[in-house]
Amino acid sequence: MGMPITHIMTSGMSGIRAAGDLVARMEMAKSMRVGDAKNYVAKKLGVSTLDLSDEYVMRDLREELGIGVITSVAGAPKGIAAKMNIEKLLDLKINCCEKFRKQLR
Repeated sequence: MGMPITHIMTSGMSGIRAAGDLVARMEMAKSMRVGDAKNYVAKKLGVSTLDLSDEYVMRDLREELGIGVITSVAGAPKGIAAKMNIEKLLDLKINCCEKFRKQLR
C-alpha cells in the first residue's frame, strides 16, 4: 500500500507542475513521511511548505533552478540534465543519473 499512498499524496501537489515529484522522490528515496518530505524540500528550495503546491511560485522556481518544467523552455535543462540538478539540490542519488555517468566513462 505504500506506493499508491505516495502517488495520491503527491498528485494532490500537482506533480511536476509544483513540487509533488520532489516530495515523492524524498518519500521513496529516504523513506520520509509526507510531512517530513515537504519540510525537507521546502527548506532546500527556500520556500514555505504552502508554496510547494502553488503552481505559479513553483513554475518560476523550477525554471530558475533548472529542475524541469512541463512545457519546455529554450535553453533550460530537460530530462537527465534536470534530474542531475534535482540530485544536487536534494542531496540524493538517482539511479538513471548514475547509469548515465557510467556510460560517459
